[in-house]
Amino acid sequence: MTTIYLIGAGPGDPDLLTVKAARLLAQTGAVLYDRLVSPEVLALAHPGAELHFVGKREGEQEAIQNEILHLMEDCARRHPSVVRLKGGDPMVFGRGAEEWAWLVQRGWNVEVVPGISSAIAVPSLAGIPPTFRGVSGGFAVVTGHRQEGGCDQWAAYAQVETLIILMAVARRARIAQCLIRLGRDSQQPVAFIENGTTPRERVIVTTLAEVAAGQVEVSNPAVMIAGDVVHQRALLREAACNFAAA
Repeated sequence: MTTIYLIGAGPGDPDLLTVKAARLLAQTGAVLYDRLVSPEVLALAHPGAELHFVGKREGEQEAIQNEILHLMEDCARRHPSVVRLKGGDPMVFGRGAEEWAWLVQRGWNVEVVPGISSAIAVPSLAGIPPTFRGVSGGFAVVTGHRQEGGCDQWAAYAQVETLIILMAVARRARIAQCLIRLGRDSQQPVAFIENGTTPRERVIVTTLAEVAAGQVEVSNPAVMIAGDVVHQRALLREAACNFAAA
């Protein structure tokens, strides 16, 4: 029986792909991959596998998602295994659960292979730990693609010690304005990490006030982190440099 694998490709660095994901990629007959899957990860697919780019375009997400579902089914009719490859983890803002439910309802065998989420890996590798004893005892991972409207949709997250926001670049100023309006310190440090875990990584450290004022230039893809843990980056990087020089 054909198995459709919903696989997380990790945050970008191919060394962070799981062993199971690499093994399945090397064996599969077809791969449907998203925009954030790195070429290095895709190169691990079986040489004879069909490769289908199914990245979404702004304003066409729903139509493309419907095409993806039917393309997975079409590939599954022709191959004993199919890989649906998503950046990060397929269950973290990747519609993985929606695809899983649709496929199961149509009688397909589905297996999930978790990936390392960029929400955790990207800040950590940049020297910004989501938690740090005495600084942050918890964090929340939130999508920046929330419904347009008032700031009340951010009320549940405004006082979380570390906020990790994915897909926030386009709405970053509005998000920061809402967080300040809801009581978050305007001078709290904020970091944006572009192209995390790749050779193109760039880290921007600023404040919530500057983001709210539209003074911070950032490009996609990027992870946004708001919280005092951002201060740990300078400390940890200094310690690493001192160790390397010793």
